[in-house]
Amino acid sequence: MNKHQHMQKSFERQRLLNKVMSKPGPFPYVLILDHLKVDFNIGKIIRSAEAFGAQAVDVVGTIYFDPMPAKGCMKRVPWTMRQTFIESYQNYQSQGFTFYAFDSEAPLSLHEVRFPDKSAFILGHEAFGLSFRKEDYPQINWVKIPQCGLVESLNVSVAASIVMYEFTRSRGFNPQEESL
Repeated sequence: MNKHQHMQKSFERQRLLNKVMSKPGPFPYVLILDHLKVDFNIGKIIRSAEAFGAQAVDVVGTIYFDPMPAKGCMKRVPWTMRQTFIESYQNYQSQGFTFYAFDSEAPLSLHEVRFPDKSAFILGHEAFGLSFRKEDYPQINWVKIPQCGLVESLNVSVAASIVMYEFTRSRGFNPQEESL
């Protein structure tokens, strides 16, 4: 069995566990992972989603991903596989979510935004960005994560963790009270 076959088999096992064991987290936000690489970022983001109490994660544009970086969290955080971004968008739009995507040229910084309940954070592929054109979704809000130095962007799993932390911090997240 090669590496990808092993990854896919492990993924299918985790997918079945997720269907019976997962529960939405306490904070009213979701993540939409738009065509990310299958190796390690998706699993790391799901792990952080469990740590920061996300309600759900949508994985868009991939058929499987490596569950190892999730360190067991794939069975605890509800996640759904979707073929296209529009499927995820329409699902959360019908539920009244407000959408946010990230761009280093955005007019507002993360700490300047008061995210409403029912926020949906869209994160794209590190090399290719998002799978859709900005002008096709004018209702998506664009936000930047301020940084210094010459780096063009953060790793997508790091960016996702920062966004989740900022959302939960703004809701009075207290790790001593919320942790196991």
